[in-house]
Amino acid sequence: MQIKQWQDKNLAQFSYGILSDDQKKIILIDPSRNPKPYLDWAGEYGAKIIGIIETHPHADFVSSHLELQHLTGSPIYVHSLLGASYPHIPFDDGATIEMGKIKLTSLHTPGHSPDSISILLEYDGTQRAVFTGDTLFIGDCGRPDLRESAGNIQSKREDLAKQLYYSLRNKLMKLRDDVIVYPGHGAGSLCGKNLSHNASSSIFNEKLTNWSLQQASESEFVENLLKDQPFIPQYFPYDVELNRKGAPALGKSISAIEMKGVVIDATTESLDPMVWIIDGRKQNIYAAGHLAHSINLMEDGSFETWLGTIIKPGEKFYLAGESREQVQRLIQRTAAIGYEMQIEAVLVPIVTTLTEESLNVTEFKNSQNNYTIVDVRGETEAKHKKVFSASINIPLTELRERVREIPIGKPIVVHCASGYRSAAGSSIIKSILNGNATVYNLSEAVKQFM
Repeated sequence: MQIKQWQDKNLAQFSYGILSDDQKKIILIDPSRNPKPYLDWAGEYGAKIIGIIETHPHADFVSSHLELQHLTGSPIYVHSLLGASYPHIPFDDGATIEMGKIKLTSLHTPGHSPDSISILLEYDGTQRAVFTGDTLFIGDCGRPDLRESAGNIQSKREDLAKQLYYSLRNKLMKLRDDVIVYPGHGAGSLCGKNLSHNASSSIFNEKLTNWSLQQASESEFVENLLKDQPFIPQYFPYDVELNRKGAPALGKSISAIEMKGVVIDATTESLDPMVWIIDGRKQNIYAAGHLAHSINLMEDGSFETWLGTIIKPGEKFYLAGESREQVQRLIQRTAAIGYEMQIEAVLVPIVTTLTEESLNVTEFKNSQNNYTIVDVRGETEAKHKKVFSASINIPLTELRERVREIPIGKPIVVHCASGYRSAAGSSIIKSILNGNATVYNLSEAVKQFM
């Protein structure tokens, strides 16, 4: 038997393959959008993919389960509460799949979502591993507030939090201490609030160190779980529904974009002025020249998360990069959250007219009262550690709708914690104010003040 773990570092997402060596059969769990790694792995061992298990309809990424079903003929296993629109086999509590000495058992573990399942792996009659999806993470557990407006069954966060309390204690904590825990996400995911960088653990270690498995009453657990959860990107409910229906084949979607071609040396006049341009170039390159009505959302960072936060589901946008190669990478990352169908055109803006002015950091440091300072970090983050006493906190998640709240009588300085969000934020403010104020990005210089 072999267990293969794949990691999408950009979305902090794990997917899995379980190989029966003697049977030459594979079961996949929660595959990400691109089916190629799973097909390649099966080909490497001359094995056949005989099933795909979805632990729940994911909110933060798009799964390739439907495409893999079409490519391999394998059935998809999901909990019946999911309400899947594609052909599937119900995999409710206690249901099993066997491959030789390997037995996979569905554990209904609602809480993150009403339809969440964990998958217990037994080998030769002994419990060996559990694939916990978004129910149990290393150091944390799944958030219960993503299914209040999405999915076949919608539930209030308080109700799901109570269900999670019992799922953890009555299902997962009762497994053998030496069972290996394989989670659906790691540090950096917005599906929890304090995930570990570790890719696996054990039931024993989680009982010792994971806050959500410590002794607590139901009410204490619910209060702690609901407190300080991160923001919910706009694309999360959209992805839940897309995964419930099944996403189109990745290759077909990418081909539709490629047929439009790459617009080299695009100009503002040739584009729809109402459509945002998502520019994935580095901040210094963007600052030296960019197109109007553009947002500097750098490739080197949480591109997918912020794309799906700033751009609404269904909203068209242009995708720009410094080369064809970068644009192709950005298309793949856009497709990871199912937004590739919203790309109006892809651009390589070689000649640009708009530039960003550089902030004199020393002058700013000595005369901060001469500037309007905008903090685009999250509300909890900003309250926990305020960098500038007179700053205005407008989270990047809300900035498009709230730019007009910013006073324009002084030059505007935008900051976050590292420079990634401030690059996006300053470009949004500059675009919407359209020359009515000077806008600076404090960028990485913010570290001098923290």
